Amino acid sequence: MANIKSAKKRIRVIDKKTARNIRVKNHVKEAEKAFLAAVEAGDKAQATEAFQKAEKKLMQAAAKGTFHKNTVSRKISRFERKLNALEGASK
Repeated sequence: MANIKSAKKRIRVIDKKTARNIRVKNHVKEAEKAFLAAVEAGDKAQATEAFQKAEKKLMQAAAKGTFHKNTVSRKISRFERKLNALEGASK
């Protein structure tokens, strides 16, 4: 346990950041699962809507520093390819 006042404060700050990061990651995971479920079901309209929500959550997570921007870009790119493949298959 920390004895110095600034060290105690750092522990509190880290706890807050950790809680925020966990919350953000859970929101991202939910959005990703919803998108992948829509793709599996083959529902183009629902997949498009879920993609937009997932993209927004991922970009917000990158802006807050929870995920690296390149990681987010890679995930969005992969989701977009799945969405485009779904649209190509339905035509």
